[in-house]
Amino acid sequence: MSEQTPKARRRRQVQYSWTPQAIRALREHMNMTQRELADELQVRQQTISEWETEAHTPHRSMQKTLSMIAERAGFNYEDSLKPQEPAPEEQG
Repeated sequence: MSEQTPKARRRRQVQYSWTPQAIRALREHMNMTQRELADELQVRQQTISEWETEAHTPHRSMQKTLSMIAERAGFNYEDSLKPQEPAPEEQG
């Protein structure tokens, strides 16, 4: 008889679709410039700018990296997705 070993449990990491607002919020949460975040991710500063302006979106592997960095930094992704309340309209 052969013994079956249980499959190793893998830590399931939640995958997010990183929006421009969430990327900027993460960067600001970490108190980093676009250049500093770019250096951390080993991409160009222009790439960070393009993500934040919605000119491009991060590839899936980079989204995973952003998720890992966010977790390490204690960044609450969900809070960055909440719609901001509009400013009260001025009455004139």
